[in-house]
Formats: sequence, structure tokens, C-alpha cells
Amino acid sequence: MSAGTTQVSRVFADNAALQAVIGVGNENLDRLEQVLGITVAGRGNQLTVSGPSDRVQTALEVLDALYAQAGRGSALGPAEVDAAVRLAGEAVVPVASVRTRKTEIKARSPNQARYLEAMLTHDLVFGLGPAGTGKTYLAVAMAVSLFVQRRVERIILSRPAVEAGERIGFLPGDMRDKVDPYLRPMYDALHAMLPGDEVARRLESGDFEVAPLAFMRGRTLANAFVILDEAQNTTPTQMKMFLTRLGENGRMVITGDATQVDLPLGAKSGLRDALEVLDGEPGIGKVVFTDQDVVRHDLVTRIVRAYDRRDGSLEIRHAR
Repeated sequence: MSAGTTQVSRVFADNAALQAVIGVGNENLDRLEQVLGITVAGRGNQLTVSGPSDRVQTALEVLDALYAQAGRGSALGPAEVDAAVRLAGEAVVPVASVRTRKTEIKARSPNQARYLEAMLTHDLVFGLGPAGTGKTYLAVAMAVSLFVQRRVERIILSRPAVEAGERIGFLPGDMRDKVDPYLRPMYDALHAMLPGDEVARRLESGDFEVAPLAFMRGRTLANAFVILDEAQNTTPTQMKMFLTRLGENGRMVITGDATQVDLPLGAKSGLRDALEVLDGEPGIGKVVFTDQDVVRHDLVTRIVRAYDRRDGSLEIRHAR
């Protein structure tokens, strides 16, 4: 070994769990080596990690975390390796996962863990940041988990029906045909967490409601978990209307990316307005995600960073 490197071996008693950690064709160990810049060699039920001492320590922490997950029966792949690397070295957050009828959804970054904790401990939470960070998916997961536990009686998922300059009035079909394309991501999240027949039954009975923001006017949403997605596309008036719908024993999560506003040029985003008005108010949770929290394809992270670099340089030029 060269100067500054170290080598540490770890023995894992459960061979089945160890094979899950290693992955098909060594894919998980290959991913760990790629991300941390270390090498991992296996022999029998022993793994030996070599590289810079700080990265070796991180790799061992990741291997221990993955081994514990495998022992609980969790499936492991490169995405789980990435998540374990993000969480390595972080202080333990009390809520790192939620369970629904179909699956257990785990936090894959420290901010995701903080987001889950915030949704359990606050009646109103803002989840802010770029696409791919799990803002909406985790909010739906928490809503379903609390519904299954009978801690809320209804789940209401809403979005403003304004994207890329389109308006639902120009789309063909009846009202459901018009709004479904905007709300499809929320239906998809429900189906990922509950059996399809239960989702259909709950939608039919009104236990679950997926509706455009305009349908929230005049209602009081008591005993409900309410999610407003793509909130950057609300106006200040719409946002005030939505926030004042919160009823007794209600929870509200508002997600959005203030850099992706599709409102007409010059119109102020209701999300930005609410963050200004409510700044410093007690009892409100806020978690800000960054490109470090993107849990989609690696390329998504690089795309987000490229646009951030471009937009940052434009802001500097405009400020001159």
C-alpha cells in the first residue's frame, strides 16, 4: 500500500446477507468502489477495504448499514449503496423510514430523513428543492403511512393545473380527462404504496382525493393529510386560500421548486410569497433539498447542477 492508505477487513457471519450486500455480479461493491474511490476485495465471508483512511472508514460504515438492511430482508442495489453513502457519518434521525401496505420507504439522504421527521412533528411543512429529491413521493408515503395507522381520515393531493404555459380549458374531454395528466404523478405515488384495488376503492369512497387546487376553495380540511405539489405555480392569492384550509387534526405539506415557475412572466409565485410572509413563524417545518439529494439517475444530478451553474452566471450578469 502507498503512504496515506489503509486496509481493513470485516467478517460477516450471515452469508446470505453478505451476498445481498455484494450484489449480482458484484454490482453493489463496484458501485461503492466507484463512489468512494476505494477497493473492496472479498474472500469467503470476509471483505477487505483498501484506500485513504477516511474513505475506508466511510466504506465500512456503509457496508455495516447495508448488511443490517439485508438482514431485515431489504433488497439492495446501487441506489441503496448511494443512499447509504449519503447517510454515512450523519447523526441518527429518529424517523428514517415509513411503512405502507406494499413497502417500506427509506430516506436516501440526510435531508430526506429530516423531511420525514418534520412531517411527523409539524402540522405544516414546506419541502423545497429540485426535481428528483423525493419531495412529493415522501410526502405521499407519510400520508399513506398515517392513514394506514388511522392517524388521519383522508388524504388529499392537489396541484395547480398550470404547467409549461398550458391551461386545462384547452384540453379535450371532461374535467377528469383535463386534470388527470397534471395529477398523474400523485396517482403513481399512491399505486407505489398501496394495492391498486385499494387505491381505486379509496378514491371512489372519497378517503383519497386527487384534485386541482381550484377545487380546494371554500373547504375546511379537518382530519386530513393534504399535499400541495408544484406549489411554485400558485399565485399568492391561491396560496393564502390553500393555507387557510387547514382544519382540526389536519396536516399540510407544500412542495415546490422556486426556480421552476411556470406562471406568466412577471407574476409572483405564491410559494415565494408564503415563505416570505411566514418566515420565522413557529410550528412550521421547512426542509430545503439540494442537488446532493437527487435520487434519480446520476445524470439528473449533473443536469440540475449544469442548469444551476448557468442560471447563477445569468443572475451575476444581470446584476451588473
